[in-house]
Amino acid sequence: MIKFADEIGPLKIVHIYDPHTKLKAVLAIDNVACGPSIGGIRMAPDVTEEEAFRLARAMTFKNAAAGLAHGGGKAVIQADPKSISAKQKEKLIRSFAMAIKDLSDYIPGPDMGTDEVCMAWIKDEIDRSVGLPREIGGIPLDEIGATGIGLAAATKVACELFNIPLKGARLSIQGFGAVGKHAARFLAEEGTVLVAAADSKGTISNPEGLDIAMLIKLKDDGKSVIDFPDGEKGDADAIVKIPCDIWIPAARPDVINENNVDDLDTKLIVQGANIPITEEAEKTLYTKGIHVIPDYIANAGGVICAAVEYHEGTEKQALEIIQEKISVNTRNILERSIKDSIAPRTAADQLAKERVKQAMLYQRR
Repeated sequence: MIKFADEIGPLKIVHIYDPHTKLKAVLAIDNVACGPSIGGIRMAPDVTEEEAFRLARAMTFKNAAAGLAHGGGKAVIQADPKSISAKQKEKLIRSFAMAIKDLSDYIPGPDMGTDEVCMAWIKDEIDRSVGLPREIGGIPLDEIGATGIGLAAATKVACELFNIPLKGARLSIQGFGAVGKHAARFLAEEGTVLVAAADSKGTISNPEGLDIAMLIKLKDDGKSVIDFPDGEKGDADAIVKIPCDIWIPAARPDVINENNVDDLDTKLIVQGANIPITEEAEKTLYTKGIHVIPDYIANAGGVICAAVEYHEGTEKQALEIIQEKISVNTRNILERSIKDSIAPRTAADQLAKERVKQAMLYQRR
């Protein structure tokens, strides 16, 4: 028995190995009561079965909370996308696609280490993926900033409910990549000031504000935020201690944990990454009065966009639906949190579980 199994799932945990391509992967399909599972493929050298399941469960709750006709799944491939060649990456992705060909209750999408080109390779092999290039009918998630615009929507609602003025609010983003850079851009339009940004190479900060357009250009040119000429440089973990009003983690899981949670100096955390804060650390933040918008509520923009694409909607429809659904869900869980004196994560879990369990009642027993 899988140690993390419960009444919701997982439905399947599939370990994949291809001796020809050296593919090592795990697919977790958590629950399909609401419909076929949608979830990204994460490529990193240290991914595990447990991480695959935790991410899949987050997708189950994310899709249910967003009211999508999809369950949750997630795949992880053990490889370093930064050190392998493009040719080897393509071999791994195509090998993975063929391995999941008959697992039709899982629809793959992009995640950390994969992109729309990878999804095009999968579609070519098995004709089943989302997050495709525009040229073959996709809505390019990274290009339009689907997750970032959702984070901005969640932030606006939270700031309104907690009386945090957006204009002039100091913003820090840990993980200034595909998600983080768009969140910074959209929130700057609301008047926030980016005071710190970090990537895997380090942290750049300036209490007077950083030039977002210049930072984005540096990243698009393959450089790091620490190549920015005007600001104080630090290591990748330095961003945790920089004072701000809004802190957005948009990188790996568990970046905030029991060892560094007390270093955070912020009013609001909007989770751009999946499972970026450990359970115990999130409880600590709640007791300290730091508001936290859970990952699967705040960062659902990407999967909402993917679902719109899968059902042949348009880019305009996707952006409108992202803002509407995330704004409504953020307000719902925060109002429940305030009314019942429970953590936002608890309120979000209650909402998602109610929807999943109701959907499960319609299944054959």
